[in-house]
Amino acid sequence: MKKIVLSQNAPKPIGPYSQAMQVGNFLFVSGQLAIDPKNGHLVAPDIALQTAQVMKNIKVILEAAGYSLSDVVQSNVYLSSMSLFDAFNAEYAKYFNDEFPVRTTVGTELKSGALVEISVVAYKD
Repeated sequence: MKKIVLSQNAPKPIGPYSQAMQVGNFLFVSGQLAIDPKNGHLVAPDIALQTAQVMKNIKVILEAAGYSLSDVVQSNVYLSSMSLFDAFNAEYAKYFNDEFPVRTTVGTELKSGALVEISVVAYKD
């Protein structure tokens, strides 16, 4: 069974995709940018601030489906430049306890002004 998840506390999708989809015990969260859901704009061009906003957006989407960050088993991270890797890691690490999800991190071109995009997969018994 598939179920679309939509949180009013996260940015609305800017294209033909869902914020998240629950399939069985898995929740697949679409890539999130550092968009402030209150005004629809990217936050300041700072990797720590953008990472914090992305994680906040992911957290509220997870919560809308009854999940939490502790249920995240995989994350895919896209950085606008791999030179941001260390600063990104410092902020990202704050959102998980000792059990970090598996992760892929790549450098790629992102939407103008975006420094980071993250998608996650969560699992809950």
